[in-house]
Order: sequence, then structure tokens, then C-alpha cells
Amino acid sequence: MTLFSDLHVHEAILRAVQEMGFEEATPIQAEVIPKVKNGRDIIGQAQTGTGKTAAFGIPLIEQMSQDEKYPQGLVLAPTRELAIQVAEELNRLGRFIGVQALAVYGGQEMTRQMKALKRRPQIIVATPGRLMDHMRRRTIRPQYMKIVVLDEADEMLSMGFVEDIETILAEVPEERQTLLFSATIPKRLQSVVHQFMKNPEKVQIKSKGLTVANIDQRYIEVPEKQKFDTLCHLLDITPPELAIVFGRTKRRVDELSEALTQRGYLAEGIHGDLRQAQRDKVLRKFKSNTIDILVATDVAARGLDVSGVTHVYNFDLPQDSESYVHRIGRTGRAGKEGVAYSFVTPKEMSHLRFIEETTKKKLTRNDIPTSQEAMQGRYQQAVDQLIKTAEKGNLKDLEQIAKTLLESYDPVTLVSASLKVTTKEPEQVKVTLTEEASLRPKKSRRKQERRGRSSQHRFTTESRVRGKRKKK
Repeated sequence: MTLFSDLHVHEAILRAVQEMGFEEATPIQAEVIPKVKNGRDIIGQAQTGTGKTAAFGIPLIEQMSQDEKYPQGLVLAPTRELAIQVAEELNRLGRFIGVQALAVYGGQEMTRQMKALKRRPQIIVATPGRLMDHMRRRTIRPQYMKIVVLDEADEMLSMGFVEDIETILAEVPEERQTLLFSATIPKRLQSVVHQFMKNPEKVQIKSKGLTVANIDQRYIEVPEKQKFDTLCHLLDITPPELAIVFGRTKRRVDELSEALTQRGYLAEGIHGDLRQAQRDKVLRKFKSNTIDILVATDVAARGLDVSGVTHVYNFDLPQDSESYVHRIGRTGRAGKEGVAYSFVTPKEMSHLRFIEETTKKKLTRNDIPTSQEAMQGRYQQAVDQLIKTAEKGNLKDLEQIAKTLLESYDPVTLVSASLKVTTKEPEQVKVTLTEEASLRPKKSRRKQERRGRSSQHRFTTESRVRGKRKKK
């Protein structure tokens, strides 16, 4: 066990860490922090949820000077959600030492970001496309950067940002310190390492498994046309406190969130086509439990850090194993248990076996839930609500009415009627979902993985912008 106090962390940062409720460093933090403090370039290979942001964030903040006119630290992230999340954590870590981080990403007004840059943040957390926009405008000057962090580098590679990264690193001073964090190190990423890093030291944290042990992973083999009713039945049988439903495309997310709302569930969708203000509004509702079901694409949910997610539903099976791991990793956090359901069409069963093989985890098969089971679930919700209301008390205003009713009806009949009134009967609206293409077995599994990852990310705003630049 390594305590943060054992790592000679700056006193002001240590205070922030302790107020965040942490004393013991994770394995990657215990290994990376001393090496970065000694000036080494680092390649950190670890899965999501290992604490890598604090691993690079603490020594990064320690190197920042408040007297410099320009930002001295740069963190590159693949998505706006991750950029925002990283900046928020860096600001929490640096609040007592006076170091500030600014998230810079596409989808937000450029003038707003330029105004924020005038407040002279020490660290920029950026998506590659938007950073290059600022570099062209000379509103961010990379030649003053002392330390650069590439976070989730394999994701940036799969999203087509590798040339942007090379352009950015070529503008940063050669004497900089470079830190790279990635779940995998593919060959194309190795070329970036050889070209832009100086004798990097590799820190590899071996996870006990690709998936989290305290997630109950299940699958239901279900025809495409029965998926929506299956989802609704599951939501009724075991109502989640907070749930994320994953759809493969933005159109699917829109249709699903609208259909769930029509059925009476508190649900909203999030994907790359929403304006940033809309995305932020939906996430605030989800974090505050105003809605309890978030429907999302993989890209929109990447970097999403919401505690208390009890259920994940893969409405559409993800196209690669790593995306599956990222999806179900939204639940079962902080030692709590979570449940992940995957809906698998008959044609996709071979793909499910491939995911089981690569994650080394066999999923539990569940039968398609019935309408009767769903109805019993709604009755149970009504019973729980009735008991909760009775235990709260404050019913004196209704006591006389209750006594009058008891003169005409027996208690069993009255309670039964009360449960029927309380039971949430879903509106039987007609729901039409665009049928998604099933995942058929491919000749080459490696090609399948590559094709899956590229298709999941090709719709992001920044990828489209980058694609237009390449055509020019």
C-alpha cells in the first residue's frame, strides 16, 4: 500500500487529494508520479478507471508556474466529454496551489474559449481538432509547453487524429516532457512514440481481467423487433436507480429516447450531433436524478463519469470488445455492484462468443422477460411506494376518508384498488425503430475489430472536420 503522503506530493495538492477523500494511491499512481517528478517520459498502459488522470495530473500541476504568461501544460484527449472530465479533475487537484486547467473542445463557441484563455490558465486540456484551430489563430502557442500528455492515445488513433497529434507535437519544444497513456499500444502509435518521445519508461498495470469483477454480465437472445419491449420489461421488473442504454447510432439514440419517453420513462438521449449546451443540460439532469435513463452512443458516453449507475443495457451489441468493456464499466464502480444486459439477435451470437473469448468472461443467459413478469414488477413498485408513504406518516387529512371507505369496503379490496391506481401502466404507443444491421461473423476478426472501432467513431464532429481537411 502506497499513501499519497509517501510520494512527496506538494502540500497544497496533498490537501486537495485528501479533501477529495483519497489517501491510498492506485498502482499506476504509485509508479507514475515519482517517475514523472524525475523528468522521465512515460508510456502508461492501463485500463479505464485505474486513476491515470491523477497519475499524470499531480506531477503536471507541480511543474506549473503562475508567473508565466502562456500555458505550460497540454493534455490531448479524444472527446470533449473526456476533456471536460480531465480538466475538472485537474482543477480539483490544483485548487489550493493556484493552478487552473481549461478544457478546449469543438462544439463550444470559439470566442468563449478565447475569452477564457485571457485568464491565463496554466494547463490546456484539448481535443486535437479544436487545439489546431487555436494554433492557427495563434490564441494558443504550443512553443511554450513544458509537458504534454496524450490521454487515451489509442482512441485518438482510431478516431483518425494521429496526423493532428504529429503536427501538434512538432510545434512543441523538443526539450518537453511527454507522457502517453493508452489501453493498447498499436503499431501506428509506436511510430509516434519513437518519433516524439525520449527513452520513455513503460509502466504497465496488468488488470486482473478486461472486465470488472463486480459487474453481473448477462445477455438475452432476442429478435430485433422484440428488443424494445424486452428493454421496457426489464426496466419494469427491476427498476434501475440510474441506467445507461447504449445504441449503435445517433438515429437509434434519438428513436430510443423518444420511444422510452412516450412509454412514460424518464429518459433522454446524448450523442455527437447535440450542441454542447444541450449535452451539458442532459448530463446535469442525469447526475441530479431528474432523469434516470440516459440513452447514448459510445462516443458520447466515453469519459462520462457518473457515480451510482446501477444498470447498463447494450440495446445494440457493440462492434468490438474494448467498446464492450468501456460500456459496462459505466456501472459497478467504487466497489458497488452493477448489472449489464446485452441484447443479442440470433445472427449476432457468434460475435457475442468472440466478445466472451477476448474478455475471458462468459455471460449469463437470461430468457426474454414476459409481459406478466413486467406487470408483477410494476405491482411490486406500487407496493413499495405504498409502504414508503405509510411509513412517512402525515396522513391525518385522509384518515376520515379512509374510515368512511372502510364502512363500505373490506380492507383487502381497498388496498388492491389502491395498488391498481398506483401501478404505472405504460402507454401502449406504437414504437417504430429503424432496424440496425446485425453483426455477422467476418473472415478476419482483426478486420472486424478495426472496422468496428472506425465505424463507431466516424460520425464525431471533429472526425468530420478532419476528414474535410484531408480531402483538401
